[in-house]
Amino acid sequence: MAATVRASAASAAVAGKVPPMQIDWAIVLASVIVGFTVGLTGMGGGALMTPILLIFFGITPTAAVSSDLVAAMVMKPIGGGVHIRRKTVRWELVRWLCVGSIPMAFAGVFLLHATGDSEQIQNTTQRLLGITLMLAAFAMVFKAWLQGKRSKEARLEGRVTHMVGAPIHVKVIPTILIGAAGGLLVGLTSVGSGSLIIISLMMLYPDLRGAELVGTDLVQAVPLVTSAAIAHIIVGDFVLGLTASILIGAVPAVYLGARVSSKAPDGVIRPLLVLVLMASALKLLEVPTGAVGLILLAVIIVGFPLWGAVDASGYPAHRWESLGIDRRRTIRRQAWGAPVLVGFPFAIQYFASTRPRLVAVTVPEVAGGAPTADDDPEGG
Repeated sequence: MAATVRASAASAAVAGKVPPMQIDWAIVLASVIVGFTVGLTGMGGGALMTPILLIFFGITPTAAVSSDLVAAMVMKPIGGGVHIRRKTVRWELVRWLCVGSIPMAFAGVFLLHATGDSEQIQNTTQRLLGITLMLAAFAMVFKAWLQGKRSKEARLEGRVTHMVGAPIHVKVIPTILIGAAGGLLVGLTSVGSGSLIIISLMMLYPDLRGAELVGTDLVQAVPLVTSAAIAHIIVGDFVLGLTASILIGAVPAVYLGARVSSKAPDGVIRPLLVLVLMASALKLLEVPTGAVGLILLAVIIVGFPLWGAVDASGYPAHRWESLGIDRRRTIRRQAWGAPVLVGFPFAIQYFASTRPRLVAVTVPEVAGGAPTADDDPEGG
């Protein structure tokens, strides 16, 4: 068994075109792009880095997943430490999430390797990754809608979402199950510790602020990815040169992206990331390139105005009135125009002209209101 595992690791390194101890500067460059995007948007890096390694560099699925997890094991504590200092970590939730996630992440790796021979393992990993990326793309859209809905309800009811540090009633069993499901996905694919767990927490604890959701998820993800990374090292998937290449590019780029994140056109970047995730998922599921292009075109023409309508609904009516813009008309033209393929130009007008003006006059509300960049959960 041990000999088979070591042989699998060796074949992963060869097939992945990265010698075990050598830095690949092309991967370093790709990691810079991914790291900058992660810092800019808060999106989880696994959802971007792993498919890039598979699609553009020919890295085998298990080597890509394991190396990305080991890199995340180094980078996650950086973001988690920031939230610990800001006191935006709900430790009572971290504890129960870890009860479910740590053993399931560890078990997920061994479950994957119990599915058959090396080739079957690679194929299974690729399919699981494609499905998980598609789920992550839909999760980003659902998260945006859920945040807007929650903020709108808070404003209409004249209440705050939740003061940081205020007591909450911990739902132990559901929280453990969320951790277990997220841990299993991370162990199998390296994706899921970000957007999927955060959405589940948003639905289970709707009064928590965005900053608390992000901080809680980042801190619980540290032991989660560590568990999965250790399991991958044990079974022999880990490639040192690949992991080092990722870290060299990603670490400084994440910092730089975070520094300029307040200036990023988030409403445009996130739809583009959804398209990237969908394209990656479809390619990993071996959908023909022509079909991928048609699917993405349909999503752009129909989905972009729907995204614009959801985004526009997140801004309170008095902000629109201060600019003299008809809020209801702007939302309706995009929402009703999308299914009949005429909403796209209205969405372009909204994101290019109307939204920047709304952002300029919107004062972030500390206790409630539309999500700010600091409160927006990551997607990964």
